[in-house]
Amino acid sequence: MSASAALAGADGVLRCPWALSTEDYVSYHDEEWGRPVHGDDALFERISLEAFQSGLSWITILRRRPGFRAAFAGFRIEKVAAFTDEDRERLLADPGIIRNRAKIDATLTNARVLADWAEGELDDLVWSHAPDPSGRPAPKTLADVPAVTPESAALSKELKKRGLRFVGPTTAYALMQACGLVNDHLATCASRGGIPQS
Repeated sequence: MSASAALAGADGVLRCPWALSTEDYVSYHDEEWGRPVHGDDALFERISLEAFQSGLSWITILRRRPGFRAAFAGFRIEKVAAFTDEDRERLLADPGIIRNRAKIDATLTNARVLADWAEGELDDLVWSHAPDPSGRPAPKTLADVPAVTPESAALSKELKKRGLRFVGPTTAYALMQACGLVNDHLATCASRGGIPQS
């Protein structure tokens, strides 16, 4: 990452620099990234998409998100857990998603694991790893934003221990950023102050 501070877009609004490369990123940055996400199915979707993103650009996933949602039954855990071998073959042939066998299999495995959890258990587990927001200063530049933290390493370890796959510490931190467990909008980014605390 470059050591860029927040930059003004065409509308004059200061945003995190990564948000300015495409209109898709602008809306994702302004309306979703860093805002608290709750609910087991919603978090399962984010875990799944972050896993598919591994090794790829997030924009690739973001632009295919409608296809992913259609292919994976809206990421409803109970429905995906019931997918059959025929569903797996359908997914492997679906041009609307990333057709990576290991990531597809991990998503199906994760759904089957999570289907046995109590309602709210995933939400509780993920959010139990949110760091104290007062314990870290707002990042001034992209260079101040970590890729892994002790909390993401602990979340990754716990998810893996419980049987989930493709949930390494870097993926876990991207999940924490996307779902508002941490606020990594830069200090001068217009979105930083407008995010409700969970």
